[in-house]
Amino acid sequence: MNKSQRAQANDRRTAEPVVLFDATAIPANRGGVGRYVENVVAELVRLGVTLAVVCQPRDKAAFEAAGVRKVVTIAPWGGRASARFIWEQLALPGLARRLGATVIHSPHYTFPLVTSRRRVVTIHDLTFFSAPELHGRLKRVFFGTWIRAAKRFRLTVVTPSQATATAYLGETHAQQNTVFAAPLGYDTTVFHPPTADEIAGFSATLNPSPASWIAFLGTLEPRKNASALVRGYVEAVSPLDRADRPALLLAGGPGWDETVASTVDAARAAGFDVRLLGYLPLEHLRALLGGALITAYPSLGEGFGLPVLEAMACGSAVLTTDRLSLPEVGGDAVSYTEVDSASIAISLAALLADPSLRDSLAEKGIARASRFTWAACADEHLRAYRAALGAN
Repeated sequence: MNKSQRAQANDRRTAEPVVLFDATAIPANRGGVGRYVENVVAELVRLGVTLAVVCQPRDKAAFEAAGVRKVVTIAPWGGRASARFIWEQLALPGLARRLGATVIHSPHYTFPLVTSRRRVVTIHDLTFFSAPELHGRLKRVFFGTWIRAAKRFRLTVVTPSQATATAYLGETHAQQNTVFAAPLGYDTTVFHPPTADEIAGFSATLNPSPASWIAFLGTLEPRKNASALVRGYVEAVSPLDRADRPALLLAGGPGWDETVASTVDAARAAGFDVRLLGYLPLEHLRALLGGALITAYPSLGEGFGLPVLEAMACGSAVLTTDRLSLPEVGGDAVSYTEVDSASIAISLAALLADPSLRDSLAEKGIARASRFTWAACADEHLRAYRAALGAN
């Protein structure tokens, strides 16, 4: 190798990112953002990216098990949102400097404002602008401010779908080459069609054990539209004999939709089997989704829609909406409905009456889900890191 070739090789090595991934904001209960962080970090390690992770003490073992060689934990007070934000602004840049990181990846909207390192931020959705009524004022102002700040500071942005990338570009008028759509994946060891024994075992954990059910998975926030789903379910199954009615199982952490509990209570008082299961551990999700007659996800809009992908991977017939990113995920492998309860009722009734259609959707869903991988998502992240290093 001559001198010029050695110089070019050194330049290429220098250009490769050294990433500090800030995982301090992910919650103990792994919802969509938590699963995104854990899985994309593991794939970045497999790609050979030089990577350090900073996280809560409770998450250290999980990232080490994923192969991360350098895992740094913050003090326990960092678990409080306000303290974590102060830490992000004051301490994260210094940590990046000490670790020799050239890129800081902030995977949930906020990022350090002052640092000499390149910054990449993940923006999960733009409903703070497109549907502000779905969010409280404080949350709307907070996240809207950070989304605009990403453009103002000329950050490289990762989004989970092309719909979100397009919405970000339209709202901020950022340069197109600073935005990278990285569709999410799913853990194939967790999300695949369950066995009959797994379905029976999950059903047995419920009291009483339902003979059949319709599933919903997601945090109970207004845009998930769970109250309309409950009302639509009641209308759809009312003509059926009580013994033939599937239960409606709503799984997911409590959110700020104050209408869900009262809507569920009203349905139960009228004799319908509607249950709030709360947060379910990952090991129960395969049976919940794959054992359901239908997985219903009538969202008013998503940045991606991970429950739709995971339900398809589990072999469930999925009913969702065509809002924002959801058609990117579902394609022609799901059934679509409008968001009002009457439309949901009609769509649910049609699927309940047509087992062959449900079987066809399940088969298509498994095939379509296989296109979405964490490896492809991580590839796009690496492109974003390299682009950030090449930015002026």
